[in-house]
Amino acid sequence: MMFAPLRSLATAALLTTTVLFAAPAVEAQTRIKDIVEFEGVRDNMLIGYGLVVGLNGTGDTIRNSPFTEQSLTGMLERLGVNIRGSSLRTRNVAAVMVTGKLGPFAAAGTRMDINVAALGDANSLQGGQLLVTPLLGADGEIYAVAQGSIAVSGFVAQGQGATVTRGVPTSGRIAGGAIIEREIEFALNDLSVLRLSLRNPDFTTAQRIAQAINGSVGGSASATDPATVVVQVPPNRRRDIVNLMTQIEQLRVTPDQVARVVIDESSGVIVMGENVRISTVAIAQGNLTIRVTETPQVSQPGPFAPPGAQTTVVPRTDIQVDDQSNRRLAVLPSGVSLQELVEGLNALGVGPRDMIAILQAIKAAGALQAEIEVM
Repeated sequence: MMFAPLRSLATAALLTTTVLFAAPAVEAQTRIKDIVEFEGVRDNMLIGYGLVVGLNGTGDTIRNSPFTEQSLTGMLERLGVNIRGSSLRTRNVAAVMVTGKLGPFAAAGTRMDINVAALGDANSLQGGQLLVTPLLGADGEIYAVAQGSIAVSGFVAQGQGATVTRGVPTSGRIAGGAIIEREIEFALNDLSVLRLSLRNPDFTTAQRIAQAINGSVGGSASATDPATVVVQVPPNRRRDIVNLMTQIEQLRVTPDQVARVVIDESSGVIVMGENVRISTVAIAQGNLTIRVTETPQVSQPGPFAPPGAQTTVVPRTDIQVDDQSNRRLAVLPSGVSLQELVEGLNALGVGPRDMIAILQAIKAAGALQAEIEVM
């Protein structure tokens, strides 16, 4: 028996649950910071060529990697060691490519992370030490110098009969392995115009961003094209650009998206956007499958068989025909949502591969109100 207070609490909980489930879904809003890039605030790619030493016999084969031999010879000569004409047979050295990203507003003297990858036939960079390596930008100038011990997550173990490799032992990373020697000049406080570049260009999204900036921060913001929003910096904010950019980044808008179906033919992956709609269409799916199974049986002579009787193999053939007769024609009404489309196709027992063909056929029939992109 339920007492009155408990009955009231149960009723209140039921009503609360009903209200929570019946509440309409609110459109998800995203920070402007997560969907745009400020023009000029960007990374710069750096690259360099260097040598890794200290490898335990897992480095380059000198005769198979002439660039490693030339680099090693040149480095030793710069250090006062003359080995011209000598035969090098070391396996403790590897030629590597060093890459890194010079972040925006990086100051000289600060450190940055770098990646190291083998260039020759080295088996592993485990335990290696990268020697001083200049890192160059696209203009050919040196912006950083790298050196340090390489951290490799993979490993290789081999014997006479088997080899085990885990991960990629020929590439690694040096945290804080490069010191920045040159800064990239960028006068942020001298900007009179801020240009915001959308990561996913869209007319509607660009217009919403401009409206959000005009309604909150002030100034004159306008969408010049689907990928760019231009913000005129007010004169009284010229020396307060960082605060202005912070306010713009924290504004929230609802990005729009094009109705698109993305199909990866190689893996069978299908991704459909929320705005995909289907006009009235009837769909039937079925394949004719014929399976032939051979199970031969051995027949032996029975007791008291006449002389000369031999054991024979008797063929047994089993043929099965599956015409998918249990699948019916399904009708999808006009304007069905993404969820209804998926439920309708799943009701037919359609797998990913068949679903790709069905979506392409619906598009060919003019009933799919979306763009199909095949990767």
